[in-house]
Amino acid sequence: MTALKNDRFLRALLKQPVDVTPVWMMRQAGRYLPEYRASRASAGDFMSLCKNPQFACEVTMQPLDRYPLDAAILFSDILTIPDAMGLGLYFETGEGPRFKKTVSTLADIEALPVPDAQKDLGYVMDAVSTIRRELNGRVPLIGFAGSPWTLATYMVEGGSSKDFRKSKAMLYDNPQAMHLLLDKLAQSVTSYLNGQILAGAQAVQIFDSWGGSLSSAAYQEFSLAYMRKIVNGLIREHDGRKVPVILFTKGGGLWLESIADAGADALGLDWTCDIGEARRRVGSKVSLQGNMDPTVLYARPEAIRQEVARILASYGSGTGHVFNLGHGITPEVDPANAGAFIEAVHELSAQYHQN
Repeated sequence: MTALKNDRFLRALLKQPVDVTPVWMMRQAGRYLPEYRASRASAGDFMSLCKNPQFACEVTMQPLDRYPLDAAILFSDILTIPDAMGLGLYFETGEGPRFKKTVSTLADIEALPVPDAQKDLGYVMDAVSTIRRELNGRVPLIGFAGSPWTLATYMVEGGSSKDFRKSKAMLYDNPQAMHLLLDKLAQSVTSYLNGQILAGAQAVQIFDSWGGSLSSAAYQEFSLAYMRKIVNGLIREHDGRKVPVILFTKGGGLWLESIADAGADALGLDWTCDIGEARRRVGSKVSLQGNMDPTVLYARPEAIRQEVARILASYGSGTGHVFNLGHGITPEVDPANAGAFIEAVHELSAQYHQN
């Protein structure tokens, strides 16, 4: 494989020295970019964009052609696994993801197949290898998947939910069914992420978008336990390099110590958590990724710069920090403000990496 020209993202995840703090943005290939909107219009719809490796590569590269980002992230969706299990994923305009079928009983869950990553999700693996070729060593490529609990909520609710009423009812009323669903999803995610690594992903992130909706006890049993299982099953070295793993639980600030013990290399933080305090709590066990509030990008560039400076100062000197937003960039952000954010991270962080 081609040597990496810029590997500071991978180095920071592994707590190796870097010249400046690396930065990427969750959802960096997205609707805030006019070029993305044009590609989506050409593809016809969101799923056609995801399932065509050439389109997926095109939109993955768009933010890199615009900004000096330190990583690319595969363009896909977390719900590809439930779709491959036969639930029929589709997107309603203004409504978000929906499934034609849901699961509500033990029998429904027992009938679910565990997808074959190469056969059932081959279009994702093709996208990964296509993007790696196009990147040609420019920056590392991040692969990703949703956490079992997050995927389960969509499969039980049939789409997005404000209160997760059906999912939580199953969790408390029929824990046997929920555990079987989560176990099948953990097997599926492990196979899916390993497939991405073999296809060329150089780091992987597990998005636990809805883990923060759980009580502390339920989080440990129904979310973190299954992410730990996945981490233990992942390929951790490929092409002569370590493959770092990032765990990100939105709303997970209460459980940082437990997440840090799960075996991953890095822990993603949302914006409700002070990064300096998080560093004190987890010590040198993991690197930290985050964690600016995405809505700061609606402010003037000078205000964005001030918030970047505050977060860098809170983390302090030394490696082990990957700068990111605390969640995905939102569609209405001015692309120029995203550029000001990335420039500020690189410029203001150099002072924290002087030997």
